[in-house]
Amino acid sequence: MIVVVDFGSQYTQLIARRVRELGVYCEIHPFDLKHDLMSNVDPKGYILSGGPESVTEAFTPRIPNWMLQGERPLLGICYGMQTMVEQLGGVVSSSELQEFGAATVTVEQPDKLLRDLGDSLPVWMSHGDRVTALPDGFSVTASTESVDIVGIANATSQQYGLQ
Repeated sequence: MIVVVDFGSQYTQLIARRVRELGVYCEIHPFDLKHDLMSNVDPKGYILSGGPESVTEAFTPRIPNWMLQGERPLLGICYGMQTMVEQLGGVVSSSELQEFGAATVTVEQPDKLLRDLGDSLPVWMSHGDRVTALPDGFSVTASTESVDIVGIANATSQQYGLQ
């Protein structure tokens, strides 16, 4: 079972559907879910969705601390990656150069997440903020022509992110 943590992305349902199409049971829960609820469910990992907020603003949704310090793998997508980075000690900044539309991702370091995808792949980007400094233990796994950090990994803590 995988839990998709919803930060308000228009793609949350699509993420869950894709997980289910892989034959994996999946549930969607809000970002403020309680630990005791998950201890009864025992998911194998969490996918942190994107969302319309910016982690550079005060009082925006955050990942529960119990999830960041847990033993389950995390995959942060867009806002999910950005809040994970900031909460773990990295830096996210607003950028004048925003990516909206088609882009080509270059795989810099083929980790567990990206190893079978080749050297580059076409993607759709939609973001104005970007990761500018990684938390301890993370490495850059992917970039685009205009953004240096669009994929990250910490294999030890099983925490991954994709812009």
